[in-house]
Amino acid sequence: MSERSRTGLLMGLVLAISLIAASLSALLTARAASRVQFQTLSALCGSVAQRQPDAEQAVLDALKDRAAQGGNYLARYGYRPADFSQPANKTICLFIAAGFLAGAFLFALVLILGRRRQAQRIQTLVGYMESINTGHAGMLLQNREDEFSKLQDEIYKTVTSLYQTRDAALRAKRSFAENLYNIAHQLKTPVTSISLSLQMMKKQVSDQYPEQIEKQLSRLTHLEEALLLLSRVDAGTLPLSRQDVDIFTVLTLAADNLHEVMGRKGVRVDIPELGEAVIQADMEWTMEAVMNLLKDCAEHSPAGGTIHCSYGHDPLYSSIRIWDEGPGFAQEDLPHLFERFYRGQNAAPGGIGLGLALAKEIIELQNGTIRAQNRPGGGAEFEIHFYCH
Repeated sequence: MSERSRTGLLMGLVLAISLIAASLSALLTARAASRVQFQTLSALCGSVAQRQPDAEQAVLDALKDRAAQGGNYLARYGYRPADFSQPANKTICLFIAAGFLAGAFLFALVLILGRRRQAQRIQTLVGYMESINTGHAGMLLQNREDEFSKLQDEIYKTVTSLYQTRDAALRAKRSFAENLYNIAHQLKTPVTSISLSLQMMKKQVSDQYPEQIEKQLSRLTHLEEALLLLSRVDAGTLPLSRQDVDIFTVLTLAADNLHEVMGRKGVRVDIPELGEAVIQADMEWTMEAVMNLLKDCAEHSPAGGTIHCSYGHDPLYSSIRIWDEGPGFAQEDLPHLFERFYRGQNAAPGGIGLGLALAKEIIELQNGTIRAQNRPGGGAEFEIHFYCH
């Protein structure tokens, strides 16, 4: 119902009630006036009769043509207030009846129009719900302020929430299918390699085949561990503690755990001590995320290169920056670096594309964000923010 229609109905209702109230007031006023008139005339006749007893019959004869009952002096002779205002009463009653009928008509009209508009609004909402059930739902076009506005808003919120839930379920289903395909693809390469090595071992015994099998089994183990970890993240069962963790300690321990990897690559890690900076996080899992970032930098660093680390703290967040001296990311890879199983143009051979995705999941579970970018002077950089609140 529009504002103009609602105002019109309200004015009609007020007018109807005013007419009915005016009619009732006029009726009560006319009755009161008749009573006063009757009492005044009765007192007058009584006074005349007391002072002039001989005139009593003349007074009664003058009133003889009026019949009915009354009160006070004249009531004893069968007179009533209406006997002295019959012509006026008829006119007043006519106006009272007309006003009452007009008011009643307006009141009934307002009720009928109001119910009709309510029925139209209900039908509109019912039609909207029916369109939802048939899969053709859209936004409600009526933007009205009436008694159904809140219901309309709640229906739209519920429908929006349901569609968002449905879209999320469809995305999850597509993601599951994609992950399943990627897992199958990741398993295919090492299983094929192991199978070929076994076939070659049957034909010719050589030390390289067991080494190849061991390498592929290690890759399968790593894939299994990463998939189990991701499944726990998706299910919300990854145990993350909240404690004060020093950033310098996290970086140092992560680099120490990768000492062998860095040695094989001929890369060193530079972690300057920049003062105390504490975050609320889980020590082990945060270190796991940082290790994945350091390994990615090591894979793209030239031999003899350095991986640089920096950190800082302000009232809003604590930051960690890790960058290398390699060629950097391909521009088209930047939007997809943290997607599961994504392998960029410069990805190292043998990788499975889960390290950066795992790092992102762990950091975001701890009220943090991560982004990747290319440094102006060359090299790839990861920047992490752990927010204080």
